[in-house]
Amino acid sequence: MILIQRLYLLFRLEGEQFIAELYSQLLNKEPEPNGIRHFTRLLQAGHSKLSIVVSFLRSNEMKKKIAQRGAGCNERAALCHTISSLILNRGEAEFIRDLYVELLCRDVEDQALIHYQHMLRTGRSRISILLAILTSPECQALIVQPDLPRLNGTIELGSFQLVPEEVTGTKPPAQPAPPLQRKVSIVILTWNGLEHTKRCLDSLEETARHERIEIVVFDNGSTDGTLPYLQSIPWIRVIEHGANIGFTAGNNLAMAHCDPGSDILMLNNDIVAEEPQWVERLQETAYSDPNIGIVGCRLRGDDGLVQHAGTFIFAETCWGQQIGGQETDIRQYPSARDVQGVVFACAYVKRSIIEELGGLDTDYFAYFEDTDYCLRVLEQGYRVVCDGRVTLTHSQNTTTKVNQVDFSGLFEQSRMIFRDKWQARLEGSYERRLNWHSIVNAPTGYATSSKNLMIALDEQRIKMHYRYVYGLGTPHAAEEPPMSDDYRINIFRMRHADPNAPEVVYGQGDVFYKNEGKYKIGYTMLEVDGVPGEWIHQCNCMDEIWVPSRFNADTFRHSGVRVPIRIMPLGVDPNYFHPGIRSARFSDRFTFLSVFEWGERKNPEDMLRTFANVFAHDDVLLVCKIMNADPTINVLAEIRKLNLKHVESKIMILYNQKLPSYLLGSLYRSADCFLLPTRGEGWGMPILEAMACGLPVIATDWSAQRDFLNERTGYPIKVKQLVPAVAKCPYYTNFRWADPDYEHLAYLMRHVYENREAARERGRNAAQEVMSRWTWSHAAQHIADRIQLI
Repeated sequence: MILIQRLYLLFRLEGEQFIAELYSQLLNKEPEPNGIRHFTRLLQAGHSKLSIVVSFLRSNEMKKKIAQRGAGCNERAALCHTISSLILNRGEAEFIRDLYVELLCRDVEDQALIHYQHMLRTGRSRISILLAILTSPECQALIVQPDLPRLNGTIELGSFQLVPEEVTGTKPPAQPAPPLQRKVSIVILTWNGLEHTKRCLDSLEETARHERIEIVVFDNGSTDGTLPYLQSIPWIRVIEHGANIGFTAGNNLAMAHCDPGSDILMLNNDIVAEEPQWVERLQETAYSDPNIGIVGCRLRGDDGLVQHAGTFIFAETCWGQQIGGQETDIRQYPSARDVQGVVFACAYVKRSIIEELGGLDTDYFAYFEDTDYCLRVLEQGYRVVCDGRVTLTHSQNTTTKVNQVDFSGLFEQSRMIFRDKWQARLEGSYERRLNWHSIVNAPTGYATSSKNLMIALDEQRIKMHYRYVYGLGTPHAAEEPPMSDDYRINIFRMRHADPNAPEVVYGQGDVFYKNEGKYKIGYTMLEVDGVPGEWIHQCNCMDEIWVPSRFNADTFRHSGVRVPIRIMPLGVDPNYFHPGIRSARFSDRFTFLSVFEWGERKNPEDMLRTFANVFAHDDVLLVCKIMNADPTINVLAEIRKLNLKHVESKIMILYNQKLPSYLLGSLYRSADCFLLPTRGEGWGMPILEAMACGLPVIATDWSAQRDFLNERTGYPIKVKQLVPAVAKCPYYTNFRWADPDYEHLAYLMRHVYENREAARERGRNAAQEVMSRWTWSHAAQHIADRIQLI
């Protein structure tokens, strides 16, 4: 929805409900009682709703939210997100054009554009321009009109939002777990925090009835009534200790009181375990391989956000990080997978491991003992696994908060102990080294794939060093932000280059000259049938060239690259792109989805015309997620030129919506079929991502995607011929790309629409194919195998 539509719906509310929703959508917080009373009285005194909205927008709190780019806002704070994005993420002209669309549902006049640009350049703030248009008579008329405002009555501008209570994606039914084969002792420590302990034990009452499960609670000197409560429960065994001896010592002593033949399941007292058969599933995973030593699970906070799907730690900082932390739960990390560590808020440990390694290291009073134990297990050749089939609720650090412990001091003390024990061993665990010269902090295909490749290579025990390849003197002069939103990338950046390691420049072929390695590798791709002369010259200065597909292996060789060319495919992350990812459908209609940047190579105009011709009389929806960074192009005006009025209600545009990358899988799963009649791809990442999510995919049968898209895994569009690649991009000059057969596209769209079950089956086949061959882990293994030989 665009901004004026959100305001229109907001203004339908009355009194306290209106004020409460303002607090939620603009300030991302629960309403303050004094604020509710104050603003309600203003409304009763005759102040308009618009004046209240303006007061919120002018508040210092709102200015801070905008300055922080809406950071920390949840899905309900839609107005905060939209306004922050408008004000911060656009150039001057784009800001004014988008403001007119968002608030007035129309294009800006040339004179108005010049006027507002002048105001901005003479010191007026963007929020003041927004308020001026918001309070204009034209905008006010739209807010109070009887019907929801529409963009000139034409194609709808929408947005993708995953709101938990509206999620419609179906979770695959869980297979029944086999019955327990071994006894399990669930060990819980308590040190005050009675209310949390009650919640925990209430959730375990059904579990405790199992004849092969015992629950042992070790009380670490509670003084808040916890002990009498524990002693009142007949189905647990209570071990009383008069003073707090710490998490590690307490667990070790509790384990000593357990049945010597049982496995141990350590569980925090701030866990709520409501999933059926969760213990059975953990045991099933633990005994699926004799080399598995520890099994953890997904943990989710009371707020519904993912806390934990495994952990990792680096020698440089010795500061553990939780995988998936603070992401909306979209069923990411759904299966059992090897990890470096798991938090011992829930950890299933085989008895044989305890007998071989002993208990937790009591050098740690609390914190880092779980990472230490996992690393000891790995060091002995066993596996640590996080079982994503099990998700428990965890309040996190409850004991520390309830007892007002100096968390920072205790944490730092344990970190120093851990550093002394493990820093050198972690550093020595790498088998090879690689210098990586590329880009990561930008919304580009190179940046996204570069980040994922480095992370996957690190997991292959290749020590990565990262350096930005562009900047002054290159085709992209802008500097890269110094910090990434991914902790691992920041670690790779802080490392020193290894002068003896191979160096990869991963970027466009005209920056290979930046490669300073002893053994030089250029890694690139291009979407047309040839390669520019300067690229060829720089390629031939490398020791070898990597490309992701057979298509580019041919185009680079035929264009004159004489050094060895090796195919190093890219991939997808199966933890975020799989058929079980949660969705949020746009409607009940059969939905086609296309994701692209507006430009000649994607040729969106012909795709839209084809859709309009095929489905003029059918109840379908086409959702186009369009990015546009070119301020000279007014995408919405270009779409209106196509005169698609007869299908305007069947098309939704998600324009320049910056989704967190981890939510893209949810976007794909919110549709029934993915379309991309592209003229050429260097890899075709959206095609592969949609396939991984189990969607039937219709895409052009030319360029890189032919490596993974075929009649068995999707619906390839025939190519009529190759035509000159006319575009703004200078790298395409004098080369050709595909002219897709739009009659064939029309046939395939109609075929998928009318043969839905067969299309779904093909999508399922595609997902299996991607999981078996085209993940980042597979991509990294190809590179690791090659690096081994250099």
